[in-house]
Amino acid sequence: MDLYDVMRTTAAVREFTDDPLPDSVLHTILDNARFAPSGGNRQGTRVVIVRDAATRARLVEITEPGARRYHAQKRVGETPWSALVPSRVTDEEVAVTPVPAAVTEPIRKAAVVLVMCVDLSAVAALDKDLDRVGVVAGASVYPFVWNVLLAARNEGFGGTITTMAVAQEPALKELLGIPDQYAVAAVVPLGKPVKQLTRLGRAEVAELTHLEHWEGGPLQELRRA
Repeated sequence: MDLYDVMRTTAAVREFTDDPLPDSVLHTILDNARFAPSGGNRQGTRVVIVRDAATRARLVEITEPGARRYHAQKRVGETPWSALVPSRVTDEEVAVTPVPAAVTEPIRKAAVVLVMCVDLSAVAALDKDLDRVGVVAGASVYPFVWNVLLAARNEGFGGTITTMAVAQEPALKELLGIPDQYAVAAVVPLGKPVKQLTRLGRAEVAELTHLEHWEGGPLQELRRA
């Protein structure tokens, strides 16, 4: 596929057919994704490849607490898991909130589940001393994760980046034997999409850009000669 076509049609896929994702194709996906950049080219990303049904069932259990709180907050109009605004939702409200099947079924039904980890000793977290949630270290793992989804799209497969299980990271690390120095960045179900979207809705460039200053902008489209 054309690169821009892949970029414009790589949707979040949560519904999968029963088609397998052969190891040979998964190897091709990862073999191309590994060329993603990372801080200092230290390449601290590691992937746990999960196919076992029992492990997936436990992974669903680990996913549910974070997802339950997410949807409890969403139901009352809050931004779920906000790093800025404290939640008004009580633990009792969280406990009775159902977890949608769309959250758990991809983990059960995808051909394979990839648990993406990053070596914290290999990342440069330049924002670690700021008075906010750190995000910079993600630059050394999420380009790889996105490359996996782009490569999967190119091979006729799809998936989505999920992070609900990270709220219970200690249990997830115990389940998969992940060493202490690694952080879990994402859980990515991959498989053959039931339906592949060909048109995605996204904000226009003019809505994303500020020229020279936050009060400047936006960047306007210019026709190439």
